[in-house]
Amino acid sequence: MHPVTFLQDLAVVMLVAGLVTVIFHRFKQPVVLGYIIAGVIIGPHTPPFPLIHDQDTINTLAELGVILLMFSLGLEFSLRKLRQVGAPAFIAALLEILLLFWVGYEIGQLFGWTHMDSIFLGAMLSMSSTTVIIKVLGDLGKMKERFAQLIFGILIIEDILGIAMIALLSGIAMTGTLSVGDVGLTLGKLGIFLTVVLVLGLLTVPRLISYVARFKSNEMLIITLLGLCFGVSLLALKLGYSVALGAFIIGAVIAEAREIHRIETLIEPVRDMFSAIFFVAIGLLIDPKMLLSYWQPVLVITLAVVAGKVLACSFGTFLGGNDTRTSLRVGMGLAQIGEFSFIIASLGVTLKVTSGFLYPIAVAVSVITTLLTPYLIRSAEGMVNHFDRLAPKPVVNSLELYTRWVGQLGSQRPTNLTSAWVRRWSGQMALNVVLIAAVFIAAAFAERHPPGQLASLGLGEDWLKAVLWLAAMIISLPMLIATFRKLQALGLLVAEAKVTEAAAGERVAAIRAVVAQVVPIAGAVALGLFVLGLSSALLPSFKVFMVLLAIVGFITWLLWRSFIKVYSKAQLALQETLAAPSTPRPNQAPALPALLREADLETISLAADSPAVGKLIRELQLRTRTGASIVGFERNGINLINPGPDEELQAGDQVLLLGTRSQLDAARAAFIKEPPPRWENAPE
Repeated sequence: MHPVTFLQDLAVVMLVAGLVTVIFHRFKQPVVLGYIIAGVIIGPHTPPFPLIHDQDTINTLAELGVILLMFSLGLEFSLRKLRQVGAPAFIAALLEILLLFWVGYEIGQLFGWTHMDSIFLGAMLSMSSTTVIIKVLGDLGKMKERFAQLIFGILIIEDILGIAMIALLSGIAMTGTLSVGDVGLTLGKLGIFLTVVLVLGLLTVPRLISYVARFKSNEMLIITLLGLCFGVSLLALKLGYSVALGAFIIGAVIAEAREIHRIETLIEPVRDMFSAIFFVAIGLLIDPKMLLSYWQPVLVITLAVVAGKVLACSFGTFLGGNDTRTSLRVGMGLAQIGEFSFIIASLGVTLKVTSGFLYPIAVAVSVITTLLTPYLIRSAEGMVNHFDRLAPKPVVNSLELYTRWVGQLGSQRPTNLTSAWVRRWSGQMALNVVLIAAVFIAAAFAERHPPGQLASLGLGEDWLKAVLWLAAMIISLPMLIATFRKLQALGLLVAEAKVTEAAAGERVAAIRAVVAQVVPIAGAVALGLFVLGLSSALLPSFKVFMVLLAIVGFITWLLWRSFIKVYSKAQLALQETLAAPSTPRPNQAPALPALLREADLETISLAADSPAVGKLIRELQLRTRTGASIVGFERNGINLINPGPDEELQAGDQVLLLGTRSQLDAARAAFIKEPPPRWENAPE
């Protein structure tokens, strides 16, 4: 395409979008609607002539908008928040998908469409629009509210299940049937992908971000962020998943970094530009003539989407323990279809198993429900108040009683220490098994598609398998050893807890010893069979395999302690990342002139053993704890006045504090290491 044509199309999109956005802001209407209307105005179906010459280029830019919107969602919705809303979000998402899939299928049959058209319509209606909801909630300023966090949790689970649904629909379209094995294989691969990306990301990405942030260069930081975003999106696409899923996962990982507030500030303008192009591209697809031709199916499907999603999501959220107000707001916020529905409709067209009218209908229903979304969210509060006034008092009281009961169940903590340790170790062993499976799957993929460096070695098929199997085993050894040690600890725990003196009598010690040995041996045998099954595609000849086993045994004996240390460091790093307290967005510092008459200044030199070394200013929470403030510091002869909350303190810094005398005395303890206690009766 000629550069002038591209620039002309981009200029038309941004100019018209900007003009319509100003008008919609002026009349206090959602800006998303303005973007879609701008797309209709400049689209190929609006007379007198189209203003866009190459819509494919605009669609490519719109894909970038999807990636950046999903990336920003990951930044907003960290893994901690996903844990907090996990159960209600899963229940609501599952109910929504099942109900809307059935409703869509029945509507297709009602209009006399084919079996495959009805299946794809049900799949299209079961997914809400992540991009539309993010944009609308952001425009309305409700991103941080409880119901919005629940909506994000439901959308995340929807997107994950949507990826699996696309893979299953492909199998149905090509074979006409769907087996339980195909479902299990698809979900298993997806689970392994998510686990590996999250674990490796949490181990490396927050530390990489912290290292880059030390250079105080916004340019360096945003290039690193975009590189990670597009890199993981590309990885997801290469493995058969959507770029949106990859962008969300890496965003959720980066959300665990200490510099998250600075990152959000840098990403926001880039995201806004490309998300505007995305919504304009949706408007380009609208054909007013098509709406007239299929107005009956469009109307029926639109009503079914709004009513079905409000009912399913509200009921599912309520079942998860949320009050009626929050539940209804969640349901009314999810009453639309969007980009995933387009993907599913496109899949049917690409595989040539659906009729040509299905895609235009999906676009029309998406546009109408998108137009309704802001008004539904705004009217949710009034609907809740209306329900509280009209509903019978016993019904309202029963609903409140159920919400309190579920909340009490969720707040209860298990008191059985043995059960808690068994659950914890079982989870860690399951994670190790998933990572081991990922290593061998990657090795099998490399054997089928050897990279250039490996192919250039000229190894035969048997030796190539041997090298890859040996490499996979060495990489897996830390997880295998850790799993065996967990089995040993589990055996001892089970022996002590379950083999009691009342049941075993005088032979309690002997029986406990047997149980403590049986558990790790049985687990090790099962683990060995599991690894052998994973190795089926890589096993070389028997003689070579026996030599490789001897090599692995020698490496295990030689580096046993080293592997334990490597695993322990990785486990500790993962726990530190997830356990680090989330920090609120820093507020603007209060005005100080009224305090200056009582305030004083003091300089403190940070020693290498100072507890403040290596911490960000906001992590000290100095003003909250003592009332004193850091107003500047000197480092290597360079003065920094009024440092930001994300500045990291280092040994040798000369820190300048501002506060009253009592505040400065209290603040000094945060910078000076306390001496060890001296016992009065200790020998001189």
